[in-house]
Order: sequence, then C-alpha cells, then structure tokens
Amino acid sequence: MLRIQRHCNQGVVVFSLSGRIAIEDAAELQRLLSLEGADHNVALDLQDITLVDRDALKFLARCQAQSIKLENCPAYIREWIDRERGQTKRK
Repeated sequence: MLRIQRHCNQGVVVFSLSGRIAIEDAAELQRLLSLEGADHNVALDLQDITLVDRDALKFLARCQAQSIKLENCPAYIREWIDRERGQTKRK
C-alpha cells in the first residue's frame, strides 16, 4: 500500500511517498503528476519507501528522465535505476 502526501517546499511541489510502490500506484502517481502544470518543479520524496516492483522502478526512472527529482532515494533503488538505464543503452 502506498501513501502519497503533497506539499510545497520553496517553490517545489513535493510528493512524499511511503510504503510499497507497485505498477498500480505508478498509474495514480502519473495522474497526480500530470495535474501539476509544466511550470512547476516537482520532486518525489522516497525516504519512507519500503519496496518497489520492477514496473514501478521503470516509472521512477522515466520520472527522473523527465527532470522530476528523486529526493531521499534509497541506494538500492538508485543502483537499480542505473542498472536498468545501462541495459537500455546496450540494446
């Protein structure tokens, strides 16, 4: 189960996430992100994330590629994103 809280911090819209992120949650996150205007800086705070599945990880990688900052990203998620990105480049 994923919990999402939205707040603003110095002109940046931050979505604080806690719990597990599955592909179903990624769809809801995408919907929330699309509601933010293109003129907003957006970040996802992953400090309280306990688990992500592979599809959700790919979503986080796409967010990062779209200049959405991943704050407090656990090392295992950051390393997994880097590995996925490396595999994509080799194909």
